[in-house]
Amino acid sequence: QVQLVESGGGLVQSGGSLRLSCAASGRIYGINAMGWYRQAPGKQRELVARIASDGSTVYADSVKGRFTISRDNAKNMPALQMNSLKPEDTAVYYCNLVTNTGIAYWGQGTQVTVSS
Repeated sequence: QVQLVESGGGLVQSGGSLRLSCAASGRIYGINAMGWYRQAPGKQRELVARIASDGSTVYADSVKGRFTISRDNAKNMPALQMNSLKPEDTAVYYCNLVTNTGIAYWGQGTQVTVSS
């Protein structure tokens, strides 16, 4: 079973930036879409940003204009550049990949904490 591992989380002050990366322990074929989700304490996991195989992107309204999702073509893995971070962005962030056959892969998550 291929494992996903996120990196790049941490503690940052409000207005700061972080870049999240995702790595896989093996090769995943037929990726249809990749993205980032987050889950804050007491809340449901929510989509942050997603990029499809054709390059089209979707963002949560709360992060539009501040976050940018990209694909590392060499590794075929997603990255998330987060700028102008706010305390309400504090959450555990998860990397997600979905294949053409509907198989979903998730990472263990990386903590992002934004202090005010």
